[in-house]
Amino acid sequence: MTTSAAVPTGPEGAISDGTVTDRLVEANERYAAAFTDPGMDARPVLRVAVVACMDARLDLHDALGLALGDCHTIRNAGGVVTDDVIRSLTISQRKLGTRSVVLIHHTGCGLESLTEDFRTELELEVGQRPAWAVESFRDVAQDVRQSMQRVRTNPFLLHTDDVRGFVFDVQTGLLREILPG
Repeated sequence: MTTSAAVPTGPEGAISDGTVTDRLVEANERYAAAFTDPGMDARPVLRVAVVACMDARLDLHDALGLALGDCHTIRNAGGVVTDDVIRSLTISQRKLGTRSVVLIHHTGCGLESLTEDFRTELELEVGQRPAWAVESFRDVAQDVRQSMQRVRTNPFLLHTDDVRGFVFDVQTGLLREILPG
């Protein structure tokens, strides 16, 4: 198991000396000690919103050559365009000036191994069925196409002419563009 150099590990990769959250708070204290307000506005400089999977292997800023303030980043399991993603994109476009949307899924996504049965499993375990869909998929390229279509046809979004989708290869770091279907 590989972990950040900022988080010391003990035997078998376990986090040592406190909780992970304790380590994050300590790292923030070091960060804040050298922090200088960059004086930025909440509007992204490049006027782009990036929707991507929450997978820890995706370092979006490095992979896309982005700096602080360049984009809005919206992440969830699978990088799927859900109602909440539409909510964030609507605010991003209508109130904060974004004009482009980049969608990024990736190879080896955990959602490829799940099914909607996961909701039933949760219901059996906790006694309540989740209101949300798992949004699992078998074909990552097709799911990117579906996500592009959801963005392009949503009535709340003003700017749907520059919507592009990609699959990030977790082994090579390369993006493969997916053309709309």
